[in-house]
This record gives sequence, structure tokens and C-alpha cells, in this order.
Amino acid sequence: MLRKIYRHIRFGLLMLLTIALIAACNGVSSNSNSGTTAADRSQDCRVVQHAGGETCVPLQPERVVALDSISLEHLLALGIKPIGATLSDSFAAQLQQDLQGVADIGNAGEPSLEKVLALQPDLILGGDYYQPIYAQSSRIAPTILFTMEHSGQWKDVFLSVAQMLDKKEVAEQVMNAYYKRLDEFKQQMGDRIQQTKVSVVRIYPDTINLYLKDSFCGTVLQDAGLPRPEAQNVSASEAKKRFDNEIQTSISRELLQQADGDVMFVWTGENTPEANQQAQKKLVELKSDSLWQRLNVVQQDKIYQVPSYWIGSAPIAANLVIDDLFKYLVGTPSP
Repeated sequence: MLRKIYRHIRFGLLMLLTIALIAACNGVSSNSNSGTTAADRSQDCRVVQHAGGETCVPLQPERVVALDSISLEHLLALGIKPIGATLSDSFAAQLQQDLQGVADIGNAGEPSLEKVLALQPDLILGGDYYQPIYAQSSRIAPTILFTMEHSGQWKDVFLSVAQMLDKKEVAEQVMNAYYKRLDEFKQQMGDRIQQTKVSVVRIYPDTINLYLKDSFCGTVLQDAGLPRPEAQNVSASEAKKRFDNEIQTSISRELLQQADGDVMFVWTGENTPEANQQAQKKLVELKSDSLWQRLNVVQQDKIYQVPSYWIGSAPIAANLVIDDLFKYLVGTPSP
């Protein structure tokens, strides 16, 4: 997900036009708090250190904008419904019931600052890959940026964002509920848990990828006590050295054996209908491949196709993954 966001941040001339618009409508940086004293600012906001620098965050923000789906999920998990967010990716589609009345501010990686400005937010939240537009965003409203090197760091990032938003207690409650659900899962699985190696595979339009130990879904599986196939039981630091990617690696058709396990979760989710269709086509082709058909997990009919929240980055997606673990491994609805 982060790789796609980095790859799609293209502002060019649009940024220049946006800067001009913002300058005309709101020439004073919200972070400068021009015309107020330090005492005034301390009563209205609290100073927060973040990836973009230092920002005085409103004590009770009421009009928050999320610049990406990770920010959106953080806000919703903390009980904050934003007034605007990027709603184009596949994960946002999973949250439609929670997004009624939320304005769409553009595509993932390419939010429209004009649309953000029109919403008159009092706080903007985004990942540190939005550094190129941080100065402009800060002229619209106080903006805070969080750092996330890869999705496996989701728990630390969630708690960090909660701290910046003065929602630490809420975040702790959310995570306590997460671990309580996993304890229930372990209890219901019993001895079977150590005999269930879980393979996680993503089918891209042009590649087959294994998701590794410290990916987002990999950390949920770790917390659930589920073992992984040897080829996928690779830490983020080791994966960085071997594959130059902390959370996933591509395999060739000849290495399909590395995708085998006692069960497999597989998905094809992409950010555009065209790419998703291509990935689905590749999965169909793969299922007719003789090497695929030789896999133990295929012969045992233990492959489960799941939505792309398996590559989420925050507690809502994590709980959806837990739902799937109960559904497919325990065989009962999750508590």
C-alpha cells in the first residue's frame, strides 16, 4: 500500500495552482497562529512533534480530514469520523457503512488540496509521504504527519497517532479488545493451532507474492499464535537484506512450493478495476497450472480468497482479518 502511495504522488503544475489558490484564500499559515500569543495558543491547542515538524493541534478538533486510507482507519478506530478522506481505494469500500457523509477528496496518493480547502477543516492527518505538500496543507489547517516504514509497524504507528490526537486511552482500549479476541481464537483452536501453517499469497497482475512474517497480516498471524511456512517466516530486517522489501517477496512459477501450507489466504485486490481484473485473470490461470495443483493446500482444498484488508495498516483491518481466522479456521462466527 505504501509503495503505491509513494509511486502515485505526482503533483507538478497542479501543486503550483493549488499553492496559488491557498495563498489567495488563506495566506497565513495555521501553524504560525499569527495574531495570538503563546498563552492564547496553549488554551486552544497542544503542541505536537511529528514527521512534518511541530504543530499546535486543536484540543477538540471537529472537522478532521484524512489524506489517505491509513489515516482514515486510524481516525475511525479512535472514534473520530472525518469530514473528508480519499475514498477511492478498495479498503475504503469495506468501510462504506462508516463513511456516509464523508466527502471524497481525491484518489489515494493524490488528494485534492482544493477540495480539502473547501471543507474548511480544523485538522489534517496524513503519512509522512505527504511531505511535498505539507507546507501547503498547513496553510489550510494544522497538519500532522506520521511515519510508517512498513505495514508491520501498524500497532506502534496507531498508538503514536493516538498520542498526537490525545486519544491514548481510547487506543489502549482498542488494542486490549484486539488481544482479547485473539485469546478467544487461541482457546477455540486449541492444539490445532500449532498444526496449522498459514500461507499468505497476493496475486498481482504480473507477479505472485508471498507476504512475510512482519507484514501487517503477518503480525496478526503472529499474535494469533499461527505458524508460517518456512519460506514466509522471514523477519522484516532479514527480508530487507534478501529482497529489499520488509514485508513481501515475489516468486516464480518454479518456486510455487514456497506458497504451500496447511491453509492459504489469497487475494487480488488492486486500486483500479482494470488492474484488479488482470490480477483475477492471473489467479484463474494459476489455478490451472500443474505446479499449483500439486500443492498440498490445493489438494486439501484449504485455499480461501479474502478481500484486500489483509494488507491493511490499522486496527479495523486487523479485526477483519481476525473475523476470517474464526470463519475459516475455527468454523464459527467471531465473538
